[in-house]
Amino acid sequence: MSTELVVHGAEWTIKELFVYPNEFIYWSIQIVMYPYMTGLVAGAFVLSSLYHVFGQKDLKGIATFSLVFSLALLPVAAMPLLLHLQQPLRAANPLLTPHFTSAIAAFGIVFSTYALIVLSEIWFVYRQYFVAQVELLRNQAGIANAMRRTVYRVLTLGAHDVSQPALAADKKAAKVLAAAGIPVALFLHGYAGFIFGSVKANALWMSPLMPVIFIMSAVVSGIALCMLTYIVIMEWQAFRNRRRGGSEKAAEIKAAETQAIGKSTRFLLAFLVGAISLELLDLIFRGYTAMKSWDILRSVMYGKDFMNIFVLQYGLGNLVPFFLLVLPGRNLPRIIIALVLVLFGVFMMRWNVVIGGQAFSLSFSGYMHYHIPVIPHSIETFKEGVLGALTVAATPFVLFWIINKFVPSLRRDMDAGQSSM
Repeated sequence: MSTELVVHGAEWTIKELFVYPNEFIYWSIQIVMYPYMTGLVAGAFVLSSLYHVFGQKDLKGIATFSLVFSLALLPVAAMPLLLHLQQPLRAANPLLTPHFTSAIAAFGIVFSTYALIVLSEIWFVYRQYFVAQVELLRNQAGIANAMRRTVYRVLTLGAHDVSQPALAADKKAAKVLAAAGIPVALFLHGYAGFIFGSVKANALWMSPLMPVIFIMSAVVSGIALCMLTYIVIMEWQAFRNRRRGGSEKAAEIKAAETQAIGKSTRFLLAFLVGAISLELLDLIFRGYTAMKSWDILRSVMYGKDFMNIFVLQYGLGNLVPFFLLVLPGRNLPRIIIALVLVLFGVFMMRWNVVIGGQAFSLSFSGYMHYHIPVIPHSIETFKEGVLGALTVAATPFVLFWIINKFVPSLRRDMDAGQSSM
């Protein structure tokens, strides 16, 4: 009785012309999701730092929300790698034994440091709220209230001083942590670009601009996702207040939303211009230097992947949202469309780097095409297919919903929670 060994990647790789027998699309959708999710983490933290570090008071609401949302995104940054691993039980090794002998091993230090910074900053920002909840729930009957009081008592870490000097110290500590977290957050995603840019065997990936391009597009995608999620939350709050007859409260929510989104859009445009400029500079540099691999790269970029790169990524994902945001008469529906297209454009950039980088054979005489599994028939095709990618994409929102039960991401929720308890 013979058993056939199925090579990882054989299920979704289609070969064309001369391709070596051991070549497949090994890095599939989960490796596309990996830099995409880490980029969202970095971008969300940068948006939160615009208020906490740079004093953009108009962004206070969305910045506080982005800080909590970045915490929900953080665990998911490593989730695609965990799903992609053939030996997932070894996933904790980079965290338990961090060192700088390789880029992926340094992930343990960077990831742990960033997680501690985010958790510490959130604690300093919300400590007063935790203490207030402990006091408000002290005389409330019921098991649920007792459990919530226990959770908040643990979250205070025994620090119950809410005097003005103590709160001023909390604010100063949060600002210091936010400032320190910016380079760490950028490095968290920049090293993903470093991994690709340092692969000498792949002509498409090897570029000194790759880490910078990844960082800039990460900030763009993180800001866009935070803005889009913030709009949905605020619109839902305004809708609920209108149904309850609170027209004045709904108008106040809309005014805060309009102000925050208008200011955030200007920062998004600035980072979007930077991302587009860097990607075009990299493309021009490759064409100008025209190394020996340029012929196969040109056939991939201008032929096989022309639709993905120039139509979907640069056209639909970059230029269209840029004009939607920059042209006069900008309104909320147009901003929402632009944000969705920005997120799509950054995803296509990750797709074109990861999948496009594997689209040509090392023989420079053949091509490989990736067909993502849609309907899974095994655990492998589930993890590396559409359902696996959707699972990763949905997880941050589930985590955010849970975290927001105890750490409300909007000041309005905090005030309401304190007054209603």
